[in-house]
Amino acid sequence: MAKRKKAKGRGKRILHWILALIAVGILCAGAGLGLLCWAEIHPPAQSGASRAIIVLGAQVYPTGIVSPQLEWRLEAALESYQRHPRLIIACGAQGEKEPEPEGDVMRAWLVAHGAAEDQVLAETASYSTRQNLKNAAALLPKDIRSVTIVTSDYHLPRALAIARDLGLDADGIGSPCRPEIGHWLKNHSREVLAWGKYLLERVFNVH
Repeated sequence: MAKRKKAKGRGKRILHWILALIAVGILCAGAGLGLLCWAEIHPPAQSGASRAIIVLGAQVYPTGIVSPQLEWRLEAALESYQRHPRLIIACGAQGEKEPEPEGDVMRAWLVAHGAAEDQVLAETASYSTRQNLKNAAALLPKDIRSVTIVTSDYHLPRALAIARDLGLDADGIGSPCRPEIGHWLKNHSREVLAWGKYLLERVFNVH
């Protein structure tokens, strides 16, 4: 009987710890989501010193048409380019079911919409934000370190943090996120987790 009570008490304590950890996890996730939403609606001011644009990739449909989220990124990049023509680097490898690398599709879109062909480069080997920016930085002329990063608003704060880690003097433009609640939650939840991974990598100096 005493053993049963002892086991029951241990089971309750374990359950309490599990519930406490779940509660802490929910609080951390909620705080992370709140901070992310605050950061995306308070982007840093444009410096005006940018000498290149780096536009990060997103889904291309099997038909070769860019997804709405990618089109919004491209439109924002093109608008910035039209105000101040300069080098554009379009980043993104070929994902599953994509007919060709995102960078190539993005470059073709930008040129078709008025960007000078000799001012748009495609980077087609990157599968993550860090790879996007690292590979794009390698394509920049050596005298250019001041860039404008264009990506979706929820993604921009982390992209800017990584760019600065890589030694770029970066400002940014955030394009809209798809407003449907399912897409919004999926994108923002994944970004909160990505921030957690990024911060752990910073702490342990692992990239």
